[in-house]
Amino acid sequence: MKPEKISLSSKDRLSLISNMSTMFNAGIPIIEIVDSLLEDSKGSRRKILEALRDDLMQGKHLYVSFSRFPKVFDKVTINIIKASEEAGTLDVTLKDLRKQIKEEIEFNDKIKSALTYPLIIAVVFFGVLLLILLVVVPKISTVFSRLRVDLPLPTKILIFISNALLNYTIPTVLGIIALIFLLVFILKTKKELIQEIFFSLPLVKTLVKQIDLTRFSRSMYLLLTSGITITTALELTQDVVMNRDVSRAIAHARDVVLGGKRMSEGFKEKKNVLPALMIKIVEAGEKTGSLENSMQDISEYLDYEVSNTLRNLTALLEPLMLVVIGVLVGGMMLAIIAPIYGLIGNVGLR
Repeated sequence: MKPEKISLSSKDRLSLISNMSTMFNAGIPIIEIVDSLLEDSKGSRRKILEALRDDLMQGKHLYVSFSRFPKVFDKVTINIIKASEEAGTLDVTLKDLRKQIKEEIEFNDKIKSALTYPLIIAVVFFGVLLLILLVVVPKISTVFSRLRVDLPLPTKILIFISNALLNYTIPTVLGIIALIFLLVFILKTKKELIQEIFFSLPLVKTLVKQIDLTRFSRSMYLLLTSGITITTALELTQDVVMNRDVSRAIAHARDVVLGGKRMSEGFKEKKNVLPALMIKIVEAGEKTGSLENSMQDISEYLDYEVSNTLRNLTALLEPLMLVVIGVLVGGMMLAIIAPIYGLIGNVGLR
């Protein structure tokens, strides 16, 4: 497998950086660290360590090896490693990276846990739907066909889907698979357009912006602490965010800094995108010469804000999903029961 296609899970990446940091701070040479880690490594992790050992044996820098694996180490990480190797502060940087990866995992876990409940509800709904279509509808449709009852359109649709699943299982399953592949293809080819539509939703828009700004400020803290210039740090952090408006605000701030002004001045011109508190903290950090610490404070504050937004979103989503699923299941049951009531009414009239 080519290096650019190799990937690692966040936990494996944390384990790799954590082990390297611990051993490096203990005074063990980097080449011995890699040899030690290779002893019990396998899969993608082993391939990364083998490539790392080969490069180090040739006298190459650590960041050069990391840059060969773009799916494992992003541009921010590579540049931080590069700056620390040049400054001779690799021990401190590895510690910071370990902390940053750990915080990122915790951050992502918060998002995943917020989505778990809606996902379970959706799975249960589709399970109930499948049970109705495969067990209930066939029995009811047999009765209707014998009595030659005029059926409403929703009932006809349910019976049609049920018959398709039972009598044409393979073609139906293949059709569903083809539809899924088509949706995946559309998501990949029109990713930016779909993201823009999704990110424009009221609550989602706020959440995505908070997530982007948290990642941006955390990355800026690491980059500035490593001694990387503000303009380079701003350029690198554009790739960290998802929202176009936030990315443009970062790019604008970089242009302002290149023009000889402060970063906070560029942020002020984009105050419709960036929160006022963030701008004030950045401005204070610039005045006191502790911008990196200000970026850390911002990331911690925004992390707390994301937790609150996720909590509120989940609290709102749970009853909303229950109502939607209740209406859908109730509608299906009504489509089945309505013809039965009609049949009973006709019998009563006779």
